[in-house]
Amino acid sequence: MPQVGVIFPPWFPPERLRPTALAAEAAGVAELWVWEDCFFESGLAAASAVLAWTDRLQVRVGLLPVPLRNVALEAMEIATVDRLFPGRFQPVVGHGVQSWMGQVGARAESPLTLLREHVVALDALLAGDEVTTSGRYVSLDGVRLAWPPLRPVRTWAGGVGEKTLAMLGEVASGVLVDSGTSPARLREIVALLDDAAGAVGRADRPGIALYVHAIRGADARERLATALGEPSGDADTEQGLAGDAAEIAAGVARYAAAGAGTVVLRPPEDEPDIEGYVAWVGAEVTPLVR
Repeated sequence: MPQVGVIFPPWFPPERLRPTALAAEAAGVAELWVWEDCFFESGLAAASAVLAWTDRLQVRVGLLPVPLRNVALEAMEIATVDRLFPGRFQPVVGHGVQSWMGQVGARAESPLTLLREHVVALDALLAGDEVTTSGRYVSLDGVRLAWPPLRPVRTWAGGVGEKTLAMLGEVASGVLVDSGTSPARLREIVALLDDAAGAVGRADRPGIALYVHAIRGADARERLATALGEPSGDADTEQGLAGDAAEIAAGVARYAAAGAGTVVLRPPEDEPDIEGYVAWVGAEVTPLVR
């Protein structure tokens, strides 16, 4: 059975986060995901607050743009949050939107090289290793965390392009796949990750989490078509989910059959009631998936 998560998207202001987190935990949502889109809300600050407000909720950040962060600082932040809230936190890193990275003077000439170097160094730092490396973008000289995580924390990363996904199949513990992905396309991505992992002798496939547009209500299918900018396809090629709780749960099952270990439901931008949306996911959708 896949994990079912839900996103608190950044078009809601930060003051809506606490009631949303409490509603998610009360309804039995497994995972609440927060974003770090420029220039909205801090992913790590938001995640830390949610973890402090709740007792059981798993909190994920997807994703932290690596051009904005020194990898040593990021490792310190992740390790600190994980030790404060053991076993409940998982960050995901990625390229970030390149136009945004350009706005802050952090756009890399080779985002692929930067992400690879960052993931490898972050993994080693979180494992408690002393790291010395001199790459194109990541340079560390005998750096070791004084307070590494008490449990294994492996690096997840997100990507869209074929080259990025293949690289993540080699080095990342898990991969976040963006919304707008159909079950048919997800099967192709799973095969790509498997091939990349096998090419470097990995015995394990990276875990897969997937963002999915999920719209509820009587006019949900029309709103989904508008959000995607195209008519709805069949169940295997449609790039999102629409309908009542049973229809959404059936769609989650299709994505799980295609290879997703976690399906993260993304509310539409015209959803006015984020607290009600996450409560609906936990109370009505998740039990049907189970």
